[in-house]
Amino acid sequence: IGASGLMGHGIARNLLAKGFPLSLTVHRNRDRVADLLAAGAREVASPAALADCDVVMLCVTGSPQVEACLTGPQGLLAAARPGLVVIDTSTSEPESTARLAAICAGRGATLVDAPLARTPVEAELGKLNTMVGAAPEVFARIEPVLKAYCENIFHVGGPGAGHAIKLLNNFIAQAICTAT
Repeated sequence: IGASGLMGHGIARNLLAKGFPLSLTVHRNRDRVADLLAAGAREVASPAALADCDVVMLCVTGSPQVEACLTGPQGLLAAARPGLVVIDTSTSEPESTARLAAICAGRGATLVDAPLARTPVEAELGKLNTMVGAAPEVFARIEPVLKAYCENIFHVGGPGAGHAIKLLNNFIAQAICTAT
């Protein structure tokens, strides 16, 4: 997990607190991960170095950053192994998610879309919401991980459904703000 961002830090902190072993990459701000490293997180140099994990979580800005983490020169898929589950918690574009899911499947990995709702405050408290797009058997496998940092988990359908619901949620929220 990239844990230097506002949401990623809270997710990482809660995963560690619930006993999950944690490896992370540091994007920019090393100060934001000092407490995580002190608590036992392992720092790796690139997303590709996370390929030995069972589950890799991406918590970045959006589709371009997700694509770079997965398919870039030091991307995760350069070293992916069969059975790897990649959880994209970003607010990504459904078309990109579908394309990346196919690339992951070609390498024996599974991409799950599980974008987040709420704020960094709830991330630190382990009370985020997530909308998960995954096959039922994959959802069952990752649900304990999601419970480590989420208060509300909505399995909204198959692969890609999480990002579609998140975008609809954002649209409705903005429409309400505009109407108000």
